[in-house]
Amino acid sequence: MGMSNSANFGKKRRRRYGRNGRRGGALSEINITPLVDVMLVLLIVFMVAAPLMTVGVPIDLPQTKADSLNTENKPIIISVTLNGQIFLADKEVTLENMIEQINEIATSGLNERIYLRADSNADYGTVMKVMGALSGAGYAKIGLITNQEQEQ
Repeated sequence: MGMSNSANFGKKRRRRYGRNGRRGGALSEINITPLVDVMLVLLIVFMVAAPLMTVGVPIDLPQTKADSLNTENKPIIISVTLNGQIFLADKEVTLENMIEQINEIATSGLNERIYLRADSNADYGTVMKVMGALSGAGYAKIGLITNQEQEQ
């Protein structure tokens, strides 16, 4: 017994006190488990929803090794389907009235950036007619949209 007393001699005993000076007060620790659960649910929701937020016209784009472009403004997107149909955003247009409709929505005039999406099996002549009509109307910033090639 003498040993146990001498071993604790000189050590101060710390007591935990609450806000009002009594023992056993509330501890102010943050439980982050619910926060992590909510963040994981949001991550899953965004991972599922992200592929659904693409342009509405389904097209099988060709794959290239080109990097993606960063743009601040929302560009005008023209799509050419396998059947040769032309879409301005999600609305079908004809080659004859396509330039008129682009002029109506172009905010930067002829400096507007226009992206052309075409199915990888679409008729090359139709794609070139669309590009020729855009170039002939004075639009110089025309880009082609492709998928990035997957490394195997």
